[in-house]
Amino acid sequence: MKIENFVKETNGTNTRVSATLIWENRLRAPESVFFETSTEFGDDLTINPNAWLLACALPAMRYGESRIAIDAPISPEIKDGLINSMRCLIDWHGGDRKVISIEAPVETEVLLYDKPKRAGALFSGGIDALAMVRDNHLNFAKDHPRHIQDGILVYGVLQGENEYDPSFQNVVDAVTAMAEDAGIKLIEVHTNAYSHFRDLDPDFSFWRFEYHGSFLAAIAHAFAPRLSYASIASTYDFANLEPWGSHPLLDPLYSTTNLTIRHENAALSRLEKTQLVGEWDVALKHLRVCNEKESYSQGNYNCGKCEKCVRTMTAFLSLGLLEQISTFKEKDVSKEKLVNTCYLSDSYEENCYRELIEPLSNLGRHDLVEGIEQIIRRYREKDIKGLVKRLDRILFDGNLLNMGKKFKPVQEKV
Repeated sequence: MKIENFVKETNGTNTRVSATLIWENRLRAPESVFFETSTEFGDDLTINPNAWLLACALPAMRYGESRIAIDAPISPEIKDGLINSMRCLIDWHGGDRKVISIEAPVETEVLLYDKPKRAGALFSGGIDALAMVRDNHLNFAKDHPRHIQDGILVYGVLQGENEYDPSFQNVVDAVTAMAEDAGIKLIEVHTNAYSHFRDLDPDFSFWRFEYHGSFLAAIAHAFAPRLSYASIASTYDFANLEPWGSHPLLDPLYSTTNLTIRHENAALSRLEKTQLVGEWDVALKHLRVCNEKESYSQGNYNCGKCEKCVRTMTAFLSLGLLEQISTFKEKDVSKEKLVNTCYLSDSYEENCYRELIEPLSNLGRHDLVEGIEQIIRRYREKDIKGLVKRLDRILFDGNLLNMGKKFKPVQEKV
């Protein structure tokens, strides 16, 4: 894969930086890959080859390119970080992945921008991002260089997400309101960097498990003249770490001397993050956790039907806050809805539900506690032994295995 022809241009109210991406081992037409923002931030948007390298190196590795070549100087820190990242992903995922060569001239001296220290964050308006900003502002004074002052809202990631759809303005308005209340500048960024690879990743697995950390870091590096720190909100907590595209082992690898990429709040569980958001009135009025397009096209931000919505509703219910969230139409969760909607995929999701048991018990919602225990049993019994246990419980009330235990031979003590 080659990246060349870097261009910066301003057209009307927008400033765009772009480069041409050329596949060498796949039959795909060359395409202009761009990052774009409003002219308000046009001076801060720069032709930074590191941004395209971060956006393209991991897809090039994953989809069979033998190298990635850039005809502009790159940071030796980014080159080293990506090589380490590729090795980590190979260890995690195996398959036909292999470290590809990065062919580009390397900067021989650090380009120091004449700027005060300034912190920004990737800001989607979800639980993780909102908790990150609130936690940051509680711990760092306004004049501290780590105090988050900018929030970057990125378009062009989710399948079916179209920022030019008038209904999507609901999402923009919500995120804008929360950013204004937090006192941070909202920087809206449009890019086709991921959509160029999306047809190679139809089930979104590459994005989730390998890529989104380097993609978000690429956006931050496009604004390198403005930012000294860029924070990415954690998904998993330390107690339940899994291979994931944004990870405390990966994200810092995408840093340079000028711009530190931070992976934030992995010490907090999902319920602890939800509680932080629950202390923020404006966030409760505009909260968006749902990726279903039908929700915002109908004037609401959350469908209230998907697993993520139901899990979040149950968490706020356990905190006594669900009634205060205007973006969820329903103000209660039934056991039936919980059990029929929520299927677990890893230990982190199990913990997200398990930590709700105590506060729900304290509220007397034993129906939901029973539902959560059923969801966890279903997840834990997904192997053959677990399937036998589940069938025994359903068909024989657990008596079959108990009968077997009664006839288990007793070994004589020696």
